[in-house]
Order: sequence, then structure tokens, then C-alpha cells
Amino acid sequence: MSASRKPVRPVWPAGTARTGLLLAIVAAAAIPAAHAAQAQTYSLDPVHTRVLFAISHAGFSQAMGTVSGSTGTLVFDREDWRSAKLDVRVPLERLDMGDAKWNDAVRAANLLDTKRHPEAHFVSTSVEPSDADHAKVCGDLTLRGVTKPVCLDVTLNALKRHPLPPFHRTAGFSATTTLNRADFGMNAWKNVIGDTVELRIEAEAERARNGAQDESPSPQPEAMPSQDAPEPSTDPTTEPEPTP
Repeated sequence: MSASRKPVRPVWPAGTARTGLLLAIVAAAAIPAAHAAQAQTYSLDPVHTRVLFAISHAGFSQAMGTVSGSTGTLVFDREDWRSAKLDVRVPLERLDMGDAKWNDAVRAANLLDTKRHPEAHFVSTSVEPSDADHAKVCGDLTLRGVTKPVCLDVTLNALKRHPLPPFHRTAGFSATTTLNRADFGMNAWKNVIGDTVELRIEAEAERARNGAQDESPSPQPEAMPSQDAPEPSTDPTTEPEPTP
């Protein structure tokens, strides 16, 4: 009878097993890094971004106004909402109630006080998605020199290449929230102005490349025409009633 043979084991080059293990570890570590690289920086388009607000006018109606010309940046990855970061400035001097006298009254010292506080500033602190296209974005809102936490209900409307020249990749959002004006030191005219302010925000943001927008910048909003009305007094007792 022939002697039994032992099974032959393959001979691997020295260090191959350790090298393969090292490559596997490196590949696994690179997966989150590759995902993080998908986040893009977008610049808010001031022409196509507008803040609409509504507040009770003595119980008769909801007086509405808008603010155009907001600027800021958005860091966003649709696959990872929680990593999003938003920093927005809203120029309150561009507020428009549809009437020059009403504009002056709302910008006056006892309400928005835009002479001393010409802009509102929002910086996100957390983003919690509810599904692929909706999230609650919370952050700090500074208005009239007062900073308070505010949460926005945000809807992603579209994220795609714009169909018109210069064809920027564009993200479009809608957002809503409510504020209490007294929280920001606006207590005047309680018999005329409601306490709760409803906000609706429509925003478009263009993808930036190397710190600049894709190709050419969007046209900047024109300056708001100056009003002939005299500057409001800083004495709250002499402020005009915020109705035309």
C-alpha cells in the first residue's frame, strides 16, 4: 500500500495576510469620508429668496409684508440632512408692507428698530429630518439685538440643474415657523398689532465652486427706493401708529 499524502496548503507570500487586512481597514475607514465629501456649499440667491410675514391687524385681517434680498450660505447633502449648516442674514431695511408710511412705522424704534439693528441673523444648530424631503431646522435667531432659539419646518422642493442660463445647480426650499414679537422686545401697539408672527420663507440657493458661484453671479437686488417721509423719532411715545 502507498503511503498516505498530507494535503498541500497554498503558500502565501510573506506579509500578504497582514497587507490584505490593512487594505480592508483603510477601505472601511474611507467609506464615511467619501460620503461626507458629498456635502456641497450653496450661496443663497437674494433675488429668488423672500421672507413673508403675517400678523393680526387689530383683529380685522392678517397684515402681510415681505423682505427680499437675503444672503447667506448653506452646506447640504441630500443623503445626510443632519450634516446641513445654514447661515442667513435678512436685510430688514428692505421690508415692504405695500405702503411707505406703514413701512416707516414697522421699521421704527419701538418695533423693528432697523436704524440700530438693520438685519436679522439666523444660524442653524441642528437639523432633524422626517423623510427625504422634510426636516426640522433649529437654530439661533438674532432680531432687534435679541437672540432666541427658533425651529423651522423645512421642505426641499427641488435639487437639480436650473433650466435657465447660466444653469447653476440649485436647491429650492420652503419653510414656515411662528414667532412671538414680545420675545424680541417688540411690545408696542398691543391694541393694534397681534402677538404672534407667522413666517413663510421661499429660498433658492446656487451651488458654489471653490468659494464662488458656479459660473457667473446672479443679478443683485436693486436698492429699495428712498422714501420722502421724515425719519421716525426715537421716542416710542411719539411713534406713528403702524397703519396707513
